[in-house]
Amino acid sequence: MWHLPSPAGWCPGDTLPLATCERCVGGELLFAPRPDFRFIGGVFTLTVLGSGSAGNCALVTTDHCRILVDAGLSARQTNERLAALGVAPEQLDGVLLTHEHGDHSRALDVLCRRFRDVPIYCNALTAEILRRDSECLKKHLHWRVFTTGTDFEIKDVAVQTFAVPHDAVEPVGYMFHHGRAALGYLTDLGFATKLVHERVRHATTLLIETNHDTALLNADTKRPWSVKQRITSRHGHLSNEAAAAVVAQLLAGGAKLRRAVLGHLSRDCNRPELAIETVRTQGGEGAAELEIIVASQNESSARYVVEERPVEPAPVPEPENAGRVGEETPPRVVRRRSDLLQLDLFGASRS
Repeated sequence: MWHLPSPAGWCPGDTLPLATCERCVGGELLFAPRPDFRFIGGVFTLTVLGSGSAGNCALVTTDHCRILVDAGLSARQTNERLAALGVAPEQLDGVLLTHEHGDHSRALDVLCRRFRDVPIYCNALTAEILRRDSECLKKHLHWRVFTTGTDFEIKDVAVQTFAVPHDAVEPVGYMFHHGRAALGYLTDLGFATKLVHERVRHATTLLIETNHDTALLNADTKRPWSVKQRITSRHGHLSNEAAAAVVAQLLAGGAKLRRAVLGHLSRDCNRPELAIETVRTQGGEGAAELEIIVASQNESSARYVVEERPVEPAPVPEPENAGRVGEETPPRVVRRRSDLLQLDLFGASRS
């Protein structure tokens, strides 16, 4: 087992990490790969192999990279659905796990037994739980353990990790970057924190959980009150309404979201048409033009191309004498990089 380096995010050509670069703090550039990162180009795609309470698994690809996100389907289903896409498990460049629950890791043991060279990416607590319960995983040699919140690269895909609230040991969400194309992956979270909104605001395609319709869950007679409380808690699952609120806030904040893929739908307490209608009607201004798809539990989705974000026009600098005639323009305060570094080291807030 080895650990991925931290931190991995740097501004190209600069010598300061993102947290201390005045061009990145509060600005458009929230992520930049290391200077030696090679962006090769090509098509960036998402295919959901299956999503729901019985298992979750997705394939993220470029022309040079194949990443499996979660392995919650059975090993047989995973192999068959990958084969239908022309991908063999031994061709995977990594399996990324959001958390340790069975509906996200069920096939992992068999995959590692048959394909011993496939790397597994997860944080330390998730790895500890999975290795403890499986002799095969305990002996697996290709663990890639990261610290939640750090960034890394798999071939030409840059990966951001961030914490999400759910009743697992250390659940995470992901952002995948390929050039200017950005894919957000949010599944199994009780609510969207400020950090979650900040991380996924650059996504053009977002996979987001719409686990249940609140009315259907309340009316359900199969689940005891304690289970309903867990599902609707801040460490449970997003409802249709909660997911719509996330989309609405992203669009209101100027996000360039083009597509929402709704996932992890409850078999008993949700319906695809309800999830789509809720996100469409409660997703705020711009939701009417959004492409909204529901991922199925029983079959793979189409192959969705993740679009690039449009290039933002450069801001027009104000002239030096921008004040009124006869009025002296106040001098512009330029903060030195050494000041920024010092502020960051001592935890002071930035103005």
